[in-house]
Amino acid sequence: MASRLRFAGLAAAALAWVVILASIALNPWFVFVRNAFSDLGGPHANYPWVYNYGLIGVAVLTFLFSAYLLSTSRNKVEAAGASYISVAAVFLALIGVFHEGTYPHVFVSLWFFVQFDLAIMAWSIGAAMAGDRAGWPLFLLGAAAPIPAALLRWPSAATLEAYGVAVIDVFVIAVTLRRPQQAVRTARPL
Repeated sequence: MASRLRFAGLAAAALAWVVILASIALNPWFVFVRNAFSDLGGPHANYPWVYNYGLIGVAVLTFLFSAYLLSTSRNKVEAAGASYISVAAVFLALIGVFHEGTYPHVFVSLWFFVQFDLAIMAWSIGAAMAGDRAGWPLFLLGAAAPIPAALLRWPSAATLEAYGVAVIDVFVIAVTLRRPQQAVRTARPL
């Protein structure tokens, strides 16, 4: 089962960009350096359901990816990181449910990125503890990612969100490509 879920993260990353680009194409008023991606799912957007339901679909794939990581975790710290990804997936789905213009939207949007960053750091520490050479570089990715997000003046929320999604994509690609045969072979029972 775990081997079938291995590529769910890559599918989630690809679907996220497809949803964003399709929503932008359906909303010619959208300006990358002026708007937020969430504007594409707000009440003034054309076909906001494309963005909102698309995020929910991405969340399902992200949750399946977290199940893969959990099923192949080599220690409790990796398992904790995988669990944080499942919580991030719930927040991602909530962005689609509580679209722009609703009260909890800003909270769920922010916590999706915070939760995923914590997941990157936790999973990476566990990977390093298991002897995975990718562990510490991925930990540095997670630890350093918030610094430019907080310190740089971003032209728009969309540019900052694209940066956050790109950080997540780097992590997902690296984890998916890490020695999958070893990960499945050393998987512990849940």
